[in-house]
Amino acid sequence: MSCCNVSPDNEYELIIIGGGSAAFAAAIRANDQEVKTLMVNGRLPLGGTCVNVGCVPSKFLIRAAESIHKAAHSSFNGITVNKPQINFKQIIQQKRELVADMQQRKYADLLAGLPYVKVMDGFAEFVGDRTIEVEGEQYEGLKVIIATGASTYIPSIEGLEGVPYLTNISLFELEELPQSLVILGAGYIALEIAQAYNRFGTKVTILQRSATVLSRQSQDVSNEIRKHLSDEGITILTKATVNKVWKDGDMIKVKYNQNGLNDTLTATHLLVATGTKANTEGLNLDKVDVKTDGKGHIVVDNYLRTSHPDIFAVGDVTSFPAYVYTAAYEGGIALQNAFYNPKQRVDFTALPWVVFTDPQVAGVGMDEKEAAAKGIPYQATTLSLSEVPRSIAALDTRGFIKLIRNTETDLLIGARIVAPEGSELTMEISLAIKYKIPVHELVNMFHPYLTLSEGIKLAALSFTMDVKKISCCAS
Repeated sequence: MSCCNVSPDNEYELIIIGGGSAAFAAAIRANDQEVKTLMVNGRLPLGGTCVNVGCVPSKFLIRAAESIHKAAHSSFNGITVNKPQINFKQIIQQKRELVADMQQRKYADLLAGLPYVKVMDGFAEFVGDRTIEVEGEQYEGLKVIIATGASTYIPSIEGLEGVPYLTNISLFELEELPQSLVILGAGYIALEIAQAYNRFGTKVTILQRSATVLSRQSQDVSNEIRKHLSDEGITILTKATVNKVWKDGDMIKVKYNQNGLNDTLTATHLLVATGTKANTEGLNLDKVDVKTDGKGHIVVDNYLRTSHPDIFAVGDVTSFPAYVYTAAYEGGIALQNAFYNPKQRVDFTALPWVVFTDPQVAGVGMDEKEAAAKGIPYQATTLSLSEVPRSIAALDTRGFIKLIRNTETDLLIGARIVAPEGSELTMEISLAIKYKIPVHELVNMFHPYLTLSEGIKLAALSFTMDVKKISCCAS
């Protein structure tokens, strides 16, 4: 089978390049099918972005900051609050312990139970058809799955390379809380970090080139979350273009232009959160004619096949939705499609997602713009949390629930939610979309009174009636 004088000991049925959730999902499925597999992991430790520098540490810090915020704020009469004392170094140390524990238990320890999978550290590059080289040694596979993930995109800004800017990787390792932080970008990573560090006590300023935060979302969603972040004291500057960055003593200066006027920000720290880029550098994809798109993502079809018939790509290295759970989903499908029939297509029609701000921003399926682009006759309804008994009783009516339905079929096609713990509502909507449950059936389902999920029932009711004119529990 060898094309490049590969030793028989280095011949595998499957080679996986990467060591994150997508790679592990493929490896576990391959082991179940007794497929001789080599996993080559470079960059981050096993587990990839999520457990090491993404989901796990960020959500830990978000919850820690939330506990500080809640201890210092109350809407209830008769409750005296005080901001707690913070030992930030201890918080970071506990974060490291959590990450190390989960990395060990959820990834490294699993390898003992995968006898058909060999894992090696190093950076792989293609040197021939289905053949890679790692540390001077060549390996060949019948099939190859690329799961190298993505990393922070660093924009071209004058002076940026000369200042000690941060990314999520380095920020989460700082043991001393930044006094002030300028964040470039206003996507979900930027907003989560901005709110968490603001609640810890950092003065936070966001610089965003586009007109809105979360610029891929509809205006109502963007405006709502911006309002609540601003109310907490975060400065958000949109339509702002960064021209130059430089070091001034212990401080960092950021010159920007907003609405034709130049101004300069000064902060102790600078965070780059301007999106991500696919980790394809060094793979030598041209050697195997694997094509990438204009943004550097590996081009795949709905079966996760690249332009090479025996090479697949999964996870953040592609342009499909970049979440740890979609990456794992794709890893399993790629293994199935590489070796077995019937082939499986990826389907993100009912995909739930969440931004872990407070209130959270969450969604499933299409919004109005996407429905219109597909020519779907739609109706959208938006229910303020001021109409949800649970939110009223909690004295926290920040946000709304928006449902979008197909007017011809009465089937939900999407939802957008801004609400405290709003992500907990997404699975009901996701299941309704996937299994084609009509809106009128959601209305007829029992939803416990004084739960946030009752908001789904009320929002569904609001397609056809004014919920302000019904009594509690009435339908």
